[in-house]
Amino acid sequence: MRLLARAHQMPVRLAVGAFVLNSGLSKLQGLDEAADQTHGMAKAAYPFLEAQDPRDFTRTLGRAEVALGTVLVVPLVPSLVAGAALTAFSAGLTGLYLRLPGVRQEGGLRPTPQGIPLAKDTWLIGIGVSLILEELARARAERRGRA
Repeated sequence: MRLLARAHQMPVRLAVGAFVLNSGLSKLQGLDEAADQTHGMAKAAYPFLEAQDPRDFTRTLGRAEVALGTVLVVPLVPSLVAGAALTAFSAGLTGLYLRLPGVRQEGGLRPTPQGIPLAKDTWLIGIGVSLILEELARARAERRGRA
């Protein structure tokens, strides 16, 4: 596994990382205002979160976003690791979009106006998977070149 991110990967890693880092910092700074709404949306999609305290949930989510954003912007973190973390995180966001009522048009995947903020997060999966696939393909090509 390559220890440094490739230069051409850094623009997308910086853009996404800054966005996610800002989201996490915003959650941690506005904890009281955001906690009930953030937790309410999450528990509607993932009922097992109902028992968790809204402030604790939002604090944990904010910290996870800060950690993910940092992983993405620091070029010392391998892109395979950064891509895997981003893919896992964005899968949870996509789950919100797929599970919450009223965010998709009836019988399909197209978002309603209320669903656009959630639907737009699906591009994060594409970025994460692209980072993973590129690193796996390069590692495979390097192994073949040595053989």
